Amino acid sequence: MGEAGEEVQLYIYDLTGGMAKSLGQSLLQKNIEGIWHTAVIVFGKEHFFGSNGISVCDPGTTALGSPLRTHSLGKTCLPEDVFQEYLRGLEQDTFSADKYNLLRHNCNNFSNEISQFLCGNSIPSYILDLPNEILNTPFGQQLAPILELFSNNIGIHPGVRRSGSDFESLNNDIDSARKQSALLEEKRNKLNEKLEKRDKRKKKKKNKNKNLSDQFCTESEPSSSRNGEIRKKMSENGTNGVNADNEVLRPAAVVDANEAEDLAKELELQRKARDPPIVFLDTINVQNELERLVGLIDGRINPDDMQYVAELDQYMLENEGSWALGEGFLSFVGRLLNDSQLVSEVRETILNILAAAALKDDIILVLHQDRREHILMNYANGFDKLPLLEQLALTLFMCNLFENSGTSEWLLYISEWQLGSGSVSNIRVTTKVAVNSLLSEDKVLQDRGTALVHNLACKEKMLKNQNIRRLLPVGSFFKVFDDVVVELAMAVLQYFNSKPNEEHSFRCMKSLARFCQISRQDVPQLVQMIGPPPSAFKGISNRIDEQITEIQNYLR
Repeated sequence: MGEAGEEVQLYIYDLTGGMAKSLGQSLLQKNIEGIWHTAVIVFGKEHFFGSNGISVCDPGTTALGSPLRTHSLGKTCLPEDVFQEYLRGLEQDTFSADKYNLLRHNCNNFSNEISQFLCGNSIPSYILDLPNEILNTPFGQQLAPILELFSNNIGIHPGVRRSGSDFESLNNDIDSARKQSALLEEKRNKLNEKLEKRDKRKKKKKNKNKNLSDQFCTESEPSSSRNGEIRKKMSENGTNGVNADNEVLRPAAVVDANEAEDLAKELELQRKARDPPIVFLDTINVQNELERLVGLIDGRINPDDMQYVAELDQYMLENEGSWALGEGFLSFVGRLLNDSQLVSEVRETILNILAAAALKDDIILVLHQDRREHILMNYANGFDKLPLLEQLALTLFMCNLFENSGTSEWLLYISEWQLGSGSVSNIRVTTKVAVNSLLSEDKVLQDRGTALVHNLACKEKMLKNQNIRRLLPVGSFFKVFDDVVVELAMAVLQYFNSKPNEEHSFRCMKSLARFCQISRQDVPQLVQMIGPPPSAFKGISNRIDEQITEIQNYLR
């Protein structure tokens, strides 16, 4: 340090790369130069605050590159060791990682604190005042949770890895964004169910008068009591002869064949119309996993519960129908997932077996039984806190559920229930798992995250019920509703910064193209404002170029 003191500078970055200046008037109804991130340069290092806490690096080596401008804060005569001791105090209290909030306690507040300590000067007021200016606009209030998500990448530079705590922060931001749309989801759900009930009653009345051919009667005649049991379970779950209001429509014997044929035709049409899902057919050796499960739980659980393992063996290895799984099967699964006395390997194993079961079309009967207790989804809601192997097994289960239309619909249910102090739904939990997997550091989990996001984005169009489509917001033509599309699109954009391989880039670019179709205003604006620009991926492959062209059709 020279006689006159050490120079202190402020590096000023624009998070939007210049897009805020060009789009500010149209989006926020006011002119803004940028969305600012700042860092203090002193003693040859760049110091800044982000979701990882206080970080230090060589000047200009963060993911943001070179600063847009620099600002002299003055000079300090304080020794470097005194400054370092001061920083250690801040990171233990005021500026610890858990205290970070992009709009209320951020890098700029940190820079201002450091500047006042070193030089007695504040940073420029136009930087400190910006969050309130943005939040006071309608679009700014909508943009807030999205900017929160984006902030997780600030501060990542070569040699620095994200910690697991990022995901806890990310999930808190996701939950906050989702709560804003809870009331709208509830209204959509009620209208959706009411119209579906009416449409279903009309359809059944029409089918009642159809005559079956002798051949179909012969083929649909059960050769054993198994099919009768399946129909019995379907009846119990409201899928045969009973509508959603528990009103008996007509005897199951009359409707069995009609509805089975009609359902088969409808599912086949849906299967042909939709993009092929990404599933994992040969990942699990079921026999090995069942033997592993027995070895892990034998003698450690109630002996009566071992009957459910035998039922699982019947269902998976002897190819019996889902009728083989007794009424208490899901409760048994819940005990394995939630018993803290059992090792994590037990949960991983049962989830692997369920992932293989997810490829069966009649597993939907088991899933419907979970609509009261929500055993599977309550467990999945804590995804960010699960060990990696449990996360891998759970994402495998969810990806494989897209093999059949009915099971994939279950993942997208929007009916809410209370969990702790908040409310959740299947679609919220599914989105949470997809986002966390996509942004994981584990390559296998990333692979399954890209598959899950792809499957969500490519869910078939809502072609059947025009009345329901008219009730949804403009642009909501797909089963992935607008309130999760922005979250998924934001995660995809963030994932692109990790330089994925061709296959993963294609999955995500295709998903982003679909998201632009679903939310034709918000998602294109995100792409332009936050980036990276799709054009940066041109030339990787022809199929990626096709998706980029489709996205660019929505960009203004």
